[in-house]
Amino acid sequence: MRQIVLDTETTGINPKEGHKIIEIGCVEVINRRLTGNHYHVYINPERIVEDEAIAVHGITNEYLRDKPKFEEIVTDFVDFIRGAQLVIHNAPFDIGFMDHEFSQSQAARSVRSSDICSVLDTLTLARKMHPGQKNNLDALCKRYGIDNSHRELHGALLDAEILADVYLLMTGGQTDLNLINNGAANQTNTVGEIIRLSARNKPLKVISASADELTQHENRLDIVEKASGQCLWRK
Repeated sequence: MRQIVLDTETTGINPKEGHKIIEIGCVEVINRRLTGNHYHVYINPERIVEDEAIAVHGITNEYLRDKPKFEEIVTDFVDFIRGAQLVIHNAPFDIGFMDHEFSQSQAARSVRSSDICSVLDTLTLARKMHPGQKNNLDALCKRYGIDNSHRELHGALLDAEILADVYLLMTGGQTDLNLINNGAANQTNTVGEIIRLSARNKPLKVISASADELTQHENRLDIVEKASGQCLWRK
């Protein structure tokens, strides 16, 4: 399964008041493996960024002046997320901005997020798992032991990377094999540890048991069943 952990930064809080996206950060996860692929862009919103928003993410009007407009990046963005499940913290906020931007775009006017992606809201998931507790990203990092001390301001790519860690730990923890230096040996990572593998690594080879090995396995289960009166592996 291909998932895209996504976050945005904006000029303000309401697209219906003309606010726009100024940063998009995406991290790719395939079969619970952080592939190393990502999508990241700053966008010139062609309007002023509110002071309250700058206080949150630190992205100034001057910094965005020479950045591409949404129309210039929308095709690449849609191509990157198309067909994936989007993993977003407080998804209605980001999806609302995305769909508003699509509706204003000549290249993507007919695009809607729900037509090209499914969405998993980690805030909704966290509230179900931890009712009555704080479930913002900082609180979840503390709860799951994720170091976010380098996060002084919000940033779309940084927050997407942190959310990827949070999501994987919330939904199981153990994510992949930790390949050692030369790849000659491997060990399973401990629960709660996120292992990032290079996207250049080849998929892990699956070796199935031979017919003889399956016979030996069944013979061993016969011994277990005879000795204990039951064999859980056969239930």
